[in-house]
Amino acid sequence: MPKKPLDNLTESMFYLLMAFCRGPACGTDAAAAVREKTGGRCRIGPATLYTILAKFEQAKYIEEIAVEGRRRTYRITARGRAAYREELERLRRCVSDAESERSGS
Repeated sequence: MPKKPLDNLTESMFYLLMAFCRGPACGTDAAAAVREKTGGRCRIGPATLYTILAKFEQAKYIEEIAVEGRRRTYRITARGRAAYREELERLRRCVSDAESERSGS
């Protein structure tokens, strides 16, 4: 069975949803929150940012709530929060599986 496009979130997608869980933000502010949260490890460039935002809007994970010139402000939806929680649980299972392996250390 083919996977749906957002079944597993990329690291950038996961952190962007995390940023929107904090509250409404424009894309560049959300990307800055990701950079801050990860200590610069995860940097989201403009092309990636706007591609992800478009996918999130299409999937109804975020919704636009304000437009001021070129600045668009988004908030996470209930569907987006559910996707974030599901991905968080998937990642927890991955870490648990890895920690239970003795040969990996």
